[in-house]
Amino acid sequence: MNRHAAGDDEVSMRRPHDVDGVEPEGVEPYDEVADTLTGTVRLCAHRCDTCIFLPGNLMDLHPGRVADMVTRARRAEGHIVCHATLGTATPAICRGFADGPDQGRSLALRLARALGTLREISPP
Repeated sequence: MNRHAAGDDEVSMRRPHDVDGVEPEGVEPYDEVADTLTGTVRLCAHRCDTCIFLPGNLMDLHPGRVADMVTRARRAEGHIVCHATLGTATPAICRGFADGPDQGRSLALRLARALGTLREISPP
């Protein structure tokens, strides 16, 4: 549900992730949080134990990495996918992102809430 550069169509492609389980820098946020069969958008029901939005640096990310991810998501009206769901059959929007001040900028969250198609799942 993320928009890419002007003129590009919406895409839903799985992209590789870093060894730390977080999206690599320089790529758009993941799109696969929408289930095309049911029309629902997956959201983690709670923050995972190593959520990048918890205090501390539980994922040992470079300083400023989370802020950069939020900035990219904000600019694209996108979202941040929970790292615990990356590479699974059911990627979901990170609960920490969804509960934060930028969640209103996410097209996927706005639409799913408006349409009643938000589905909470437990992160692995």
